[in-house]
Amino acid sequence: MAEIVVDGGGLELAGDESGEGIPVVLLHGLTATRRYVVMGSRALERSGHRVIAYDARGHGRSSPAPSRDAYTYGDLGRDLIAVLDARGIERAVLAGASMGAHTLLWLALRAPERVGALVVITPAYDPVVNEDEARLARWEALADGLEQGGVEGFIAAQGRPVVPEAWQETVLKVTRQRLSQHEYPQAVADALRGVPRSRPFGTLDELSAISAPVAVVASADEPDPGHPQAVGEAYAEAIPGARLVLDEPGRSPIAWQGSQLSKLIAEVASEADAR
Repeated sequence: MAEIVVDGGGLELAGDESGEGIPVVLLHGLTATRRYVVMGSRALERSGHRVIAYDARGHGRSSPAPSRDAYTYGDLGRDLIAVLDARGIERAVLAGASMGAHTLLWLALRAPERVGALVVITPAYDPVVNEDEARLARWEALADGLEQGGVEGFIAAQGRPVVPEAWQETVLKVTRQRLSQHEYPQAVADALRGVPRSRPFGTLDELSAISAPVAVVASADEPDPGHPQAVGEAYAEAIPGARLVLDEPGRSPIAWQGSQLSKLIAEVASEADAR
C-alpha cells in the first residue's frame, strides 16, 4: 500500500493506493476517515482491483478547507475529481458511505463520464427535510461539542446512542475511535456545520438520470437510525435498475462488514466491466 497526497487546489488530500486492475475509489462519511468504508478489508485488492481511499477535506490527515464554510458537496465533489485526475483515472467504480455516498452522486449527476459504477452505502440525505431547523440545530450542537470539548464533548452532545442496548457500547467505541483519527478537529467541526446544510442534488427525481450500474446498501433502523432504511429504499427506487441490498434480520449491518461490502463492490465493478 502506497500513501498518496493529492493537490486539491488550496489543500492537500491524504490517501492511499494499492492493488492493480479496475479502479475503485472509496469515500467515507462525515467525522470518519478513509479506513471507515471497507474497514481495512483487502479483499478488493486480492480480487483484482486498484483501490484508492482518501480522507475528505478537514478529515483524517487531509488539510482543512481554505475557508471554514467550504464544506459543501460541490467542494467535496471537486475534490473527488482532483483525486481521479491526479491518479490518471478517467473512469472509476465509486463506493461511498453517507457523506461519501452523497458526494459520488453529486459527481454522477454532473460528470457521468467519470463513473463506471456506484455503490451507495447508507445514504441519509433527504431533500424534503434538509432545511429542518431541529435537524440543523442538532448538527450545530455536535459541532459545538467537538469544538469546545473535543471527542468527549462530541459524545456528550450526541447523548446516549438511540440503539438497542447490545449495540450501544460498540457505537460509542467506534465513535471515539473515528473522532480520535483527525489531525484538525476544528475542521471536522466546520464540516459538521457545513455538510448537513449542503445539497448534493435537488430532488430524488434527478437520480433517474443515472445510467451506470448502481447498488444501494440500506441499513436497518434499529442499529443505525441516523441512516434511515427508507431513504436508501427511495434512492434505489429512483435510480433506474439499481440493486437494493438490505441487512439480514438479527445480523450486524452490511455497512459495518468490510468483507461483505468489498464483495458487493467487486460484483458491481464486474457488471460495469461487462458493459
